[in-house]
Amino acid sequence: MKNKLIALMITTLMPFSTLAGTTVVYNAKGYTPTQDGELAHFSTLVIKDGRVLNRGDQQLAKSYPDAERIDAKGKVLLPGLIDAHGHVIGLGQNLMRLDLRDTQSVEQIGEKLKAFAAQSNQEWIIGRGWNQENWPTKRFATATDLDKYVSDRPVVLTRIDGHAIWVNTKAMELAGFKGTEPSPEGGEIIRNDQGQATGVFIDKAENLITPHIPKADARALSTALDKAGAHLLSLGITSTHDAGISKDTWQLYRQRAAQNNLPLRIYAMLSAAEPQLVSMLKAGKVSDANDMLSIRSVKVYADGALGSRGAALLDDYADRKGHRGLMLESQEQLEEIFKTCFAHGFSAHTHAIGDRANRDVLNAYESVFKSTGGKLLRNRIEHAQIVAPSDIPRFKELKIIPSMQPVHATSDMHMAELRLNEQQLSGAYAWQTFLAQGSKVAAGSDFPVELANPFHGLYSAITRQDHNGQPQAGWRPQELLTREQALRAFTLDAAYSAHQEFKLGSLEKGKWADFIIVDTDIMTAPVQDIWQTQVLQTWLGGEKRYERSGSAAP
Repeated sequence: MKNKLIALMITTLMPFSTLAGTTVVYNAKGYTPTQDGELAHFSTLVIKDGRVLNRGDQQLAKSYPDAERIDAKGKVLLPGLIDAHGHVIGLGQNLMRLDLRDTQSVEQIGEKLKAFAAQSNQEWIIGRGWNQENWPTKRFATATDLDKYVSDRPVVLTRIDGHAIWVNTKAMELAGFKGTEPSPEGGEIIRNDQGQATGVFIDKAENLITPHIPKADARALSTALDKAGAHLLSLGITSTHDAGISKDTWQLYRQRAAQNNLPLRIYAMLSAAEPQLVSMLKAGKVSDANDMLSIRSVKVYADGALGSRGAALLDDYADRKGHRGLMLESQEQLEEIFKTCFAHGFSAHTHAIGDRANRDVLNAYESVFKSTGGKLLRNRIEHAQIVAPSDIPRFKELKIIPSMQPVHATSDMHMAELRLNEQQLSGAYAWQTFLAQGSKVAAGSDFPVELANPFHGLYSAITRQDHNGQPQAGWRPQELLTREQALRAFTLDAAYSAHQEFKLGSLEKGKWADFIIVDTDIMTAPVQDIWQTQVLQTWLGGEKRYERSGSAAP
């Protein structure tokens, strides 16, 4: 991966209250969306006490003769990018675990596993990134396949989408799994023709194994946070929405915010699956004066993922007759969760991928809004990938924000055409349709399911093509976004979805001076150049937090 070759320089973190003085960044090629719906062009940015003081042309720089001056040398300057859906600790842990993202066969995974085990003393070997759709067989593998490479230690390998695990026999033994247990509601144990469990557990069936994995301690969580933060800053991400945190992570974030040493801005959603959710809700919403941490929402889980056929559909999967996926919660259960969230003033951000899941979630929101309110809390549906066309207008009617990940469309497109028929695809990854009706689309990546690089997401949003420029006109091109729309989805509209549009998301007076300097003009360059954009500098609250080693940065 290219970014592994980049040496990071992260400056010492310091409390925003200590910032002072005026800085002028001039000779830039600047772009920012604005609250009035325009895309502003500028060449000079004036910063004072970590916030934007002014923005304008080259003449503006002369109005601040005593300011610290930084020559941007004609480079492109953009607002810091916001990833509206990721998993921060998971990303940090992935950077330290067995990475299977680029593997193309069971045998290749086995060899990587064997090599990793040889140099690791971990009690349990944990990895992520496999995708059976990339294998010649396109079928789930088995515990026996893993036993050939590692049998003396438990192995748990998570599918790329996080909605299935593949384990070896040792892991099942240590978890006390006998193989005869029934699939739990909302989950599936994959079995062979003889009815024996194969070692693949989907969605809630994962809970038969994963609680037995030793928990990461506070130090390990903090290390994962720092690794993820450095990685995200190097990609131009200054703020991220962490989609579903545990109590341990909740405690870590609050502690680090109090110490003024969070690596980037985090808008965190409490996990509805956390046993201590109610006590966390009772503790109240979390915010800080520097807007580094905001916790005011709950991540709810409605269905599984398309790749593992766990996304809940209204009709059968095209490639598995009689199967319609998995609802992790019934509509009645969703309504109870929403009521609990709203009673404490928290928004509900609900994972829904399939068209049935999206409909049930919309129905649950509508029912609760009528009975108890909560409609103005900027509730979201996370992913909103496959939506019946008749349900799309309901997002606007119910003020539900579609939080979508453009790169999912281009990574899923071939698989989606196998899983779904044309009618099911008619409301798939429908970004432009949502925007056309007046919905705001909050864009993200779903890292570490996908790579965190936001320029991959911008490219996917603008082209709906893979990195080879295929398909030539884009996949279902009626839904692609303009460059301006895509930038807004990764900045100002993402900020809106977190109640932060007056603080973040654009370089307007009074907002935090979060910005990046990059080597590519994403508004005018050939589209194929967009995904290859390199970040030269990342600034957070007027302080430089990252500089690319060896770059010609200002």
